[in-house]
Amino acid sequence: MSDNMEQNIERINELARKAKTIGLTDEEIDERNELRKKYIQAFRSSLKVQLDSIKFADEEEEK
Repeated sequence: MSDNMEQNIERINELARKAKTIGLTDEEIDERNELRKKYIQAFRSSLKVQLDSIKFADEEEEK
């Protein structure tokens, strides 16, 4: 995982803790939503790469 993504996750967690205690400003809510969106995009991309690399055993035997 890249350093940038780790920093994003840390910031998401900071904002989550703050939201549970004292609440977030409108700017922090926007930041949290943008960071979550970036995290989800990165997760989906990673999952797609993993799924695309899967080879089924039956397909391997036929080739």
